[in-house]
Amino acid sequence: MKIAIGSDHCGYEMKVALRLVFEDLGVEVTDFGCYSTEPVDFPDVARKVCDAVRRGGFQRGIMVCGTGVGAAIAANKIPGIRAAVCHDIHSAHQCVEHDDVNIMCIGAQIIGPWLAEDLIRAFVQAEFSTEEHFRRRVGKLRLLELETAKELMGEK
Repeated sequence: MKIAIGSDHCGYEMKVALRLVFEDLGVEVTDFGCYSTEPVDFPDVARKVCDAVRRGGFQRGIMVCGTGVGAAIAANKIPGIRAAVCHDIHSAHQCVEHDDVNIMCIGAQIIGPWLAEDLIRAFVQAEFSTEEHFRRRVGKLRLLELETAKELMGEK
């Protein structure tokens, strides 16, 4: 699996500390920024991570910011992205299994590195369910996205 990862300055140190988790999982990771604790705007990094996933070069992405909330808001503005804030193990795997989430957002100021490691393991190892009702619901999410885009462009 290929993972796109990114952070803002608040998540930078946790992102760096988690590199060994990906090696242990045998996951290929590409870091889309930021690269220091100098302040950056999380929407800029979220765009890079989400574009990498949306274009198909990466199966999933992970964003680390202060709370995970800002990164999730930014990521969910991008068509084809389904992002979730995950601060517990159940959500980290169930968001993939039930909702086909492709971007996990975590808050470095909310959780510690041990829990972050467990979240990453759960997220990376999870698979989208083959059950029809989950697939139908994710299809409806895609439809909502398309209908909204058409409305914004003045189409019916």
